Amino acid sequence: MACPHISSASLVAPSTQVHKEECTLCFDSQDLAPGIDVCLTCFNAGCDSPDRKHAQVHYQKTKHPLVLNIYRLLKDKPKRADATEEPPQKISKLAIVPESDKDKYEFVTKVKCYACGGVEIDKSLGNLSVVIDSVMTSLSASKQSEIKAWEEEITACDHTRNLEQDPPKNLESQALAHCNDCELKENLWLCLVCGNLGCGRQQHGGLDGNGHGLAHFDKTKHPISCKLGTITPEGTADVYCYLCDDSKLDPFLGKHLANFGINVESQQKTEKNLTELQLEQNLQFDFSMTTEDGKDLERLFGPGYTGIKNLGNSCYMASVLQVVFSLDAFQQRYYPTAMEHQSQCLLEPANCLQCQLSKLADGLLSGRYSQPVQTDETENESRGQDGITPAMFKTLIGEGHEEFATMRQQDAFEFFQHLITTIERKEYNKPENDPTKIFKFTTQQRLQCLDCKRVRYSNNNESNISIPVPARKIKSAEEGSEESYEPVTFETCLESFTADSMIEYSCPACNKKTHAVTNMRFVTFPEVLIVQTRRFEVENWVPRKISVPVLFDNEIINFDKYIAHGKQENEERLPEENPAEPTIDKAALDQLIMMGFPEIRCKKALIATGNNGTEIAMNWLIEHIDDPDNTDISGPSEADITTLTDMGFTQNRAKKALGETNNNVERAIEWLFTHPEEDSNEGLSLQSSHNSNNAFGDSTLPANYRLHSVISHKGTSLHCGHYVVHVYKDQRWVLYNDNKVVDASKPPLEEAYIYILRRI
Repeated sequence: MACPHISSASLVAPSTQVHKEECTLCFDSQDLAPGIDVCLTCFNAGCDSPDRKHAQVHYQKTKHPLVLNIYRLLKDKPKRADATEEPPQKISKLAIVPESDKDKYEFVTKVKCYACGGVEIDKSLGNLSVVIDSVMTSLSASKQSEIKAWEEEITACDHTRNLEQDPPKNLESQALAHCNDCELKENLWLCLVCGNLGCGRQQHGGLDGNGHGLAHFDKTKHPISCKLGTITPEGTADVYCYLCDDSKLDPFLGKHLANFGINVESQQKTEKNLTELQLEQNLQFDFSMTTEDGKDLERLFGPGYTGIKNLGNSCYMASVLQVVFSLDAFQQRYYPTAMEHQSQCLLEPANCLQCQLSKLADGLLSGRYSQPVQTDETENESRGQDGITPAMFKTLIGEGHEEFATMRQQDAFEFFQHLITTIERKEYNKPENDPTKIFKFTTQQRLQCLDCKRVRYSNNNESNISIPVPARKIKSAEEGSEESYEPVTFETCLESFTADSMIEYSCPACNKKTHAVTNMRFVTFPEVLIVQTRRFEVENWVPRKISVPVLFDNEIINFDKYIAHGKQENEERLPEENPAEPTIDKAALDQLIMMGFPEIRCKKALIATGNNGTEIAMNWLIEHIDDPDNTDISGPSEADITTLTDMGFTQNRAKKALGETNNNVERAIEWLFTHPEEDSNEGLSLQSSHNSNNAFGDSTLPANYRLHSVISHKGTSLHCGHYVVHVYKDQRWVLYNDNKVVDASKPPLEEAYIYILRRI
């Protein structure tokens, strides 16, 4: 039919992101009937489901009339006449290579006008055909974000830019056939200085290696090597700098290879590069999905039992999301209120945090996306569920973040903290709606000078604790067998966290350098307590994971003995300290700098650890390796203090905030808003902390907790490997392993990385 809105609508080919794979407000996709409606004005995607009608919601807010409905059907796979497979497409850089959708799918499209009541419009009218073709051939917003996140940013270093090579020589094919020191024919690294060919280090799930390439560097100090099987005709390859101990870009790779008679234009990529191997390793890590007698664990489906697809190294995010959306506060904030917010929100849904959190809540809790998927072979047999794909949320939550914007594996605990902080900022104007307040509580640090016996109390609002795991090795009877450790109880770890510790201290009352005893206690207790276990130790200056079993002897964990008591009547308070230029152990500083750490970080580490020597500072540096480099150890500048005082904060509060945030003004402002003014000397009394708006949590006793969920990690480093989460719900433990959701009767509580405890 003729539609007057074709001429009045702004129909131009898309120049912005096109959302066409799934609805921006729910996880209905172009693969589910009746398909997705793509707005032909702003290219937002909305579903036309009977109960949600997000495309209709979009029209009511924007009055954009015309949409392109896209419904995608999977084509039957053609049967091959022979069993041979085509070789994989050549990869020239670490990026997602878009598959050809035309070969895999059949697309059914139609144009509708919502201004005319949703009637179908002839696609040949006006400029419609041009716009439709542009939409169908454009790379979707999710694919663009995925490609951008996957692209590995590898930079050149001075060693690749200024590489000095031996005189030119042609390496015969025999010389490139296998490692010079063994018979390995794969995972071979060519020294770009002298042409030596050595095998690489063994890689999990990848290729064998005896480390002869590294041995060659140890012997010669030739810094740059290139992995032969990764060279492409475009002149890219895996290049490793042993001096930088990292992958690097060689801007003159073609010239450097030509020095040994290798023409890059004739090369073909035959092996996976380092990042591809790491991704494969992370995806192959799996927790047992079978019972002790070998039977598959029972698959679970329905509301609250929806899995999350692995986007590639995204298991850390999936585990955290399953935890938070199993908690009542997050369910109540983002699930029943979704439609109300979505109808009123003035932001683009893909760029609105609340829209995306509501989308996640709906996806995980509605049960619509937790349906058994039938196998091709037997109609009556299912292979589990597809789950949801939160790519849109991942793009938004990682925007502007150096690590979470990438597709690299990340630390689940750091992401938990990032998520809580991001939501807290979003909900700042309406704190009563903030679901993250269930994690908040107040701690009290007590410090007592051992000479004058005077004390200082200071309070801080927290959202988690990080507890040590005491490691005591068990002597192995067999040489070369895997190390094992004595089990410890969870209560033992808590005792270590709250125990007295001695530090060097410059006492303002004694006016001299002495020692003090300090400890940490709880002023209030949160509704939900997040506990990270520190399962790493430093060996030969390298951090490694230690597998100490943590035992839970009691189902109920009582925290009463960890409560703070505040200043006692017979205690005398320490005087206020005047900020002074910090003293630094010069010998330890020089040693740390020689190890390759930046001077500013070395100074910060020594100050933070009380100048207690190189090794302790080294441990601190490794634990804080991802901290920003914006530390000014001389204290906050007058300009920064003025910035905060001009906003109405006192000078003392401004200095305190800058000191707590490494002199970062933006973070200091956030700290000031989230840490209301309090008497830092006396601390809060228990009664006032319970009734005051200045403290989070509750101080009433008893403080009893029970395990709610645990996030476990398998792998040698928190930046590789695999995360899963076990959640106790409906009187049983449930394992969420990406999009696999099963009944897990015996969760591995003893090896978890993050424990989430719920107050009862």
